[in-house]
Amino acid sequence: MGGRTCGAMRVQVGIVGAGPAGLLLAQLLHLAGIESVIIENRSRAYCESRVRAGLIEQGSVDLLVASGVGERMGREGLVHDGNALRFDGRSHRIDFLGLVGKRITIYGQQEIVKDMIAVRLAGGGRIDFEVDDVTLHDLTSERPAIRYRDAGGAPQELVCDFIAGCDGFHGISRPTIPDGVLTAFDRIYPFSWLGILSESPPLSHELLYVLHERGFALFTMRSNSISRLYLQVDADEDIDAWPDERIWAELHARLEGAEPAPPLREGPVLQKGITPMRSYVVEPMQFGRLFLAGDAAHIVPPTGAKGMNLAFADVNVLARALGAFYAGGSTSALDAYSATCLRRVWKAERFSWWMTSMLHRYPKRTPFEQRLQMAELDYVTSSRAGAESLAENYVGLPLE
Repeated sequence: MGGRTCGAMRVQVGIVGAGPAGLLLAQLLHLAGIESVIIENRSRAYCESRVRAGLIEQGSVDLLVASGVGERMGREGLVHDGNALRFDGRSHRIDFLGLVGKRITIYGQQEIVKDMIAVRLAGGGRIDFEVDDVTLHDLTSERPAIRYRDAGGAPQELVCDFIAGCDGFHGISRPTIPDGVLTAFDRIYPFSWLGILSESPPLSHELLYVLHERGFALFTMRSNSISRLYLQVDADEDIDAWPDERIWAELHARLEGAEPAPPLREGPVLQKGITPMRSYVVEPMQFGRLFLAGDAAHIVPPTGAKGMNLAFADVNVLARALGAFYAGGSTSALDAYSATCLRRVWKAERFSWWMTSMLHRYPKRTPFEQRLQMAELDYVTSSRAGAESLAENYVGLPLE
């Protein structure tokens, strides 16, 4: 983007992406007295309305509260002490609180984003929404730069000490890193999730994971009047082939088990879509003075509910490392950023892969493998050690 006429703005940390990772990083840096600017190619309205994740680990809840952005979550979030796995028509509850002494909270990602944007702007922080033509430069120098055009089309440049790439899997941060630097680890699953957001009361007061002969299903919620429901479908499934009536019929078939249980209540479908299932990690998560966080560096299948929580864990590590640099000039924590994050990332990848493998119908599984799958479910739900391992990972491993 040569020929620029605007003056460059100096900032300590430039953040690409106003999703949960970028916004929480900016807040953590603000609390440490470190200046940052966030740029985002979407509108504020889009960021605040995009329905994605909604399950928050105990450590993430504590981090949000300590960061000053958890007040509304504390009032409106739904706290769950466990969940249930259903197979062979019967449900088996996993008691998180009793097994590991921790809980989870249900609170939509879009609500977290609203809260963090409000806190950011109220404190005078800068977010440039609807930017375009974003490029990153001089990443191995002491003055890396972010160049872009603002919402009015004017060229802008941020000259930074460091850049945080929090712009998701399809963002520009990771592709900017030169070929040969990153090693990618990828797994594509042979199915997708069809998800709906429904204006209907919860089927259960806790999440319900179901392995049915017709495929996987999941019941969760976003509030006491909004349900989030998922179905396993073919990897190449077309959403147009799933009118609301077909979706509800399939949800009834999979979620209403043989044991006595409240019936699934239908309601207006507010949103629906199909999500491919994949696992993806790049190593390292840093190049020069560019640090990748969240979906820019790793993707997990949603079965384990780890995506947003991993993003929070990444930026917690990065904020502490940047704090150590600005407090005393030490780069040791920054140098170790990737290795520190990847220890947790790979544990979350393992758990998400395991949950996915245990709870889905695979088209090419042999009868022997199907029996092993059922034995795994039987073990997890009948052994304290098995249930405790699931609970420990589900509520979240300790933050670094």
